[in-house]
Amino acid sequence: MGTYVTHRSNDFGMGDKRITGDGVVAGWGLVDGRLVYCFAQDFTVFGGTMSEANAKKICAIMDLAMDNGAPIVGLNDSGGARIQEGVLSLGAYADIFLRNTLASGVVPQISAIMGPCAGGAVYSPAITDFTIMVKDTSHMFVTGPEVIKSVTAEDVTFEDLGGAMTHNTKSGVAHFAAADDADAIRHVKRLLSFVPGNNAEDAPRRACTDPVDRRAPELATLVPESADKPYDMKDLVRLVVDDGDFFEVHEHFAGNIIVGFARLNGRPVGIVGNQPRVLAGVLDIDSSVKAARFVRFCDAFNIPLVTFEDVPGFLPGTRQEWGGIIRHGAKLLYAYCEATVPKLTVVVRKAYGGAYDVMSSKHIRGDFNVAWPSAEMAVMGAEGAVNILYREELAKAKDPVAERKRLVAEYNDKFASPWVAAELGYLDDVIDPLDTRPRLIAALEMLRNKRQNLPTKKHGNPPL
Repeated sequence: MGTYVTHRSNDFGMGDKRITGDGVVAGWGLVDGRLVYCFAQDFTVFGGTMSEANAKKICAIMDLAMDNGAPIVGLNDSGGARIQEGVLSLGAYADIFLRNTLASGVVPQISAIMGPCAGGAVYSPAITDFTIMVKDTSHMFVTGPEVIKSVTAEDVTFEDLGGAMTHNTKSGVAHFAAADDADAIRHVKRLLSFVPGNNAEDAPRRACTDPVDRRAPELATLVPESADKPYDMKDLVRLVVDDGDFFEVHEHFAGNIIVGFARLNGRPVGIVGNQPRVLAGVLDIDSSVKAARFVRFCDAFNIPLVTFEDVPGFLPGTRQEWGGIIRHGAKLLYAYCEATVPKLTVVVRKAYGGAYDVMSSKHIRGDFNVAWPSAEMAVMGAEGAVNILYREELAKAKDPVAERKRLVAEYNDKFASPWVAAELGYLDDVIDPLDTRPRLIAALEMLRNKRQNLPTKKHGNPPL
C-alpha cells in the first residue's frame, strides 16, 4: 500500500531526489493463513530515515490493523529522523507512538530490529509487545557512542552499547536474539502461531497428538529431596506441555524466572515459572518486571496462565531495596491480581513469604491451585523459623543439632505442609506429580468459558 508515495516537496534540502515509496514498504499478507499487517524500513533509501510521508504509510497500516483486528509486524532498519524535514519528522514519530499506544492490548505488535534503531525511533519498539534483535547487525540506543563520549567521556562500542545481546541480557529491552535476518523472521512467525489476531479472539488452537492423559514418570525424581538443591524448571515444563514444545521469551534476561508459550491439548498457554537453577528462583527487580509484562500480555489477549511455583521469597539486600524491589515486585502482584484469564498454579516445592501471595495464589483470584506433596508453604523456611521461634530452647538443648532437626520436622508438619493449606482451601488439591499434565488440561477445559470483569474504571494505576 502507498507504493508510489514520495516526500511531498523538495524544500528540505533534498534537491530533486524523489524515490518511490520514500524508504518504507507497507502492506498486508498471510502467515499460516492468518491476516497480518507489516511495514519494513528500507535502509537503501535515504538510510531508511523517518519522514512525514513514510510515517503516514506506517500509520495507515496500523489503523487498518486495528480496524480489522490483525497483528502488526514492524521491521526496523533506519538511521533515525530525516534531518532535512526538521520537526515534521519528529511529529511523524509521535504519530506512530500514538498508534502503538492505542493498539496496545487491542492487536499484538511485534518489532524486529534488523539494523540501526536510534534516537526517538526506539520508543516505538519499546511500546510494542515483543522485540526481536539480530546478533551483530542490529543496534538500539537513545544516544550513540560518539554523543556519549562527548558528554560523559565513556568510550563504548555500538555492540556493547546497544547490540542484540546487550539488550537481551542487561537491559531487557529485547525479548529474542536472532542469529540472522531469516532467523528473526522465523521468530516472528512462531510468535504469531501462539497469539490471537486481536483481543476479542481466542489464540489459535492446534490438533494435539500428545495424549491428554499422558503421565510423566520423570517428574517423580526431577525435584531433589533436599530443598537446597537446584533443578531445571524448564525440564519440568517440557515434561508437562504438548510434545515438550516450550517457546521461551526473554530467555537471556532475569534467568531466575522463566516465561514463554506452550500448548496444553493444543491450546496456547502462557507459562511462568521460578527457576531454582538461578539465584534459587528468588524474585528480584528484573524478574518481577519481566514476568509482570508477560502476564499482562497474556491477559490482554485471552491466553490462559499456568504458573509453576518454587520461590523462596524476594531477594534481600540494599541494592534491591534502594532499587525499588517493593515497587517492582508490586508490578507482578498487580499483573496477577488484574488478570481475568484462566489462572492455574502448581506449587512444586517452595512457596515462602510474600512471594507465595504474588505467584498467582488462590487469594488473588487463582482459579485452580494445586501442589505436589513436596511443597512447602509458609512465612519462611523451616530452618529460619526454628532459629527464631526456638532460639532459647536450642541454646539449652543437650544436643542442639538433634533438637533442631526435630523442631524443623515438626514445623514442616504443622505449618509448611501443603495439606494444611489444602484444609484451609488455599489449595484445590495435592496431586501426584505424574498427573500434572492431565490435571492441568482438565482444569483448562473446565475454565474454557471463564468470564470475569474488573470494576468499571478508566484504567488502573500500576506501580510503574
